[in-house]
Amino acid sequence: MTPKQIVAELDKYIVGQAAAKKAVAVAIRNRWRRQQLPPELRRDVTPKNIILIGPTGVGKTEIARRLASLVGAPFIKVEATKFTEVGYVGRDVESIIRDLTEAGIGLVRAEMRVSVQAKAHDKVTERLLDLLVPLPKNSPWEPEQEKEELDRRQRTREKFRAKLEAGELEDRVVELSVEQKATPVQIFSNLGMENMDVDLQGMFDKMMPKNAQPRQLPVKDARKVLLEQETEALIDRTAVVEQAVERVENHGIVFLDEIDKVCGPSSGHGPDVSRQGVQRDLLPVVEGTTVNTKHGPVKTDHILFIAAGAFHVSKPADLMPELQGRFPIRVELTDLTKADFLRVLTEPKHALPKQYAELLKTEGVSLEFTPDGLEALADIAFDVNRTNQNIGARRLHTVIEKVVEEVSFDGPDLPDKRVVIDGPFVRARLGPVVQREDLTRFIL
Repeated sequence: MTPKQIVAELDKYIVGQAAAKKAVAVAIRNRWRRQQLPPELRRDVTPKNIILIGPTGVGKTEIARRLASLVGAPFIKVEATKFTEVGYVGRDVESIIRDLTEAGIGLVRAEMRVSVQAKAHDKVTERLLDLLVPLPKNSPWEPEQEKEELDRRQRTREKFRAKLEAGELEDRVVELSVEQKATPVQIFSNLGMENMDVDLQGMFDKMMPKNAQPRQLPVKDARKVLLEQETEALIDRTAVVEQAVERVENHGIVFLDEIDKVCGPSSGHGPDVSRQGVQRDLLPVVEGTTVNTKHGPVKTDHILFIAAGAFHVSKPADLMPELQGRFPIRVELTDLTKADFLRVLTEPKHALPKQYAELLKTEGVSLEFTPDGLEALADIAFDVNRTNQNIGARRLHTVIEKVVEEVSFDGPDLPDKRVVIDGPFVRARLGPVVQREDLTRFIL
């Protein structure tokens, strides 16, 4: 996708923040541009990591979430607050790359499943015919009799094939052998398990005997089981891992949220393992290192890192200078204005009013938001954000929920199934709460 196409897709779900969308779109496009370069030059072109700075609720995480669905690249979103310095209780930052590799393997496996789908369907049909028209028991037939029997069986098989394709045998019961998956045995606790490069569970799966049990299933259910078996058999696991690692190294994207929570001056007493320690451990991963995973070594030189933080208490300059240098592109996201709140309620593809209207439509209630009703919602959300804690667009969730609460509660029993939410309706519901300063703190 071109940068303009990426921004156009993001515009369907996120209001404003043009600078952030543009920076992200250019970074994504540069991944493709780099792949078109000659190999010797390609090695030296490193991604320009981005840091998104802005208050909560303005779209930082939503940009990342929508980006993941747009790009067919391995993507992972992590919170920086989950990690501690190596050697302490908690996750170490290298586990980010291990998780990214797993995401890449899942992505490639899903693509391969689609590519072998047609072949797997053909094999499933043949296996179902084997179950419906089983081979005859060995009998001391003469050669002529045996040939007649084989011809008869082939004719029967073709009749069954026609019926199977016509969907006439969906309820016919067949018996097939289904492998029972062993329950995973957890030998160690989760702490520190990501440091183990050996796939212990995989080893135990290979060592344990396969437990296959016969099951009586109708053809429609047997087809699903057989399709799963045949698809797995057709996928080359080694090729999946090789492709996934290559894709992670060249196209992987890590969204590192809450980066501002690991900012701040170094602790005056004792080890500061969850702040300065995490920053020190992030340095080599962002700069470029090799991380050992159970699928082999993965280089991080060309993985794109997008960091985000509100930076209410700290500021980007509080990050270690070395880490600041690893994020050369900085984009500030702006606070939402009253007009932005109105746009959030009307422009996105699945805006909140549309969601509530569709939810209540399932019970026959027609919920209609008038333009002045939407304006009142935007006004109140903006005012509450200004007078209390500013939580951005998330304020709209609680404001609308408060307005629609009674309708949602009485929905199934409403005599009049048409409800119009206009300006007076909104102010009648929210006016008393907004006016009383001591109560506004109870609205999220």
